[in-house]
Amino acid sequence: MYHFFVDPGQIGPTDIAITGSDVNHIRNVLRMQPGEQITVSSGEDEKEYRCEIRALSEEEVTAHIMWVEETGAELPSRISLFQGLPKADKMELVIQKAVELGAYELVPMATRRAVVKLDAKKEAAKLKRWSAISESAAKQSKRRIIPQVHSVMAFREAVDYAASRYDICLIPYELADGMEQTRRILNGVQPGQSVAILIGPEGGFEENEIQYAKEKGVLPITLGRRILRTETAGMTVLAVLMMQLEGRRV
Repeated sequence: MYHFFVDPGQIGPTDIAITGSDVNHIRNVLRMQPGEQITVSSGEDEKEYRCEIRALSEEEVTAHIMWVEETGAELPSRISLFQGLPKADKMELVIQKAVELGAYELVPMATRRAVVKLDAKKEAAKLKRWSAISESAAKQSKRRIIPQVHSVMAFREAVDYAASRYDICLIPYELADGMEQTRRILNGVQPGQSVAILIGPEGGFEENEIQYAKEKGVLPITLGRRILRTETAGMTVLAVLMMQLEGRRV
């Protein structure tokens, strides 16, 4: 069944008004007709609206609310990915897969060794593209929220943001203590706790960046004896935490 997101203001007591680009997708791509069913979410909570299409026009699709349910599709912990800006279009892949794995929000980071440098105009265009990818991935994976993609933060700004808002902050680092310590840290994450994962770019973090993160309470962890690509490292931690927390409740 196809799933769509709308703004909360488009959800009425009995009907939902779908507007924007989804109208063309429903009418001309999917060629849906009155009587067919879809699911709709606001992107801000776990409510899923099962609807029946009642009317289609060039500007709006009217969907009648049949029933509402709390899906429980989200993880019981807020897990967010802070990604050092990678080369080329790798950030698009990172966002797509992080959303599929349950990430709550995504924060692009400008680190010392990041090759990519974005001016204001390029950042605005990238952010629009990244946000669209987050929404598309949320639809595909049947998420009930759309993870926010933040504006690019400088490394120290990102560390301060994570340390002040998340219960546990992790930073994979090739010189971190052994796997047993990492297992203890990851196994200690409980439902209801929020987790920030900080990932370096292709060149990794500089030692002074790691030191600053440690001073702010960020915990270095290892991901094994192999060196993972920047687009793989975050997915590894997300996947481990997803499997550990999936289905558990606060």
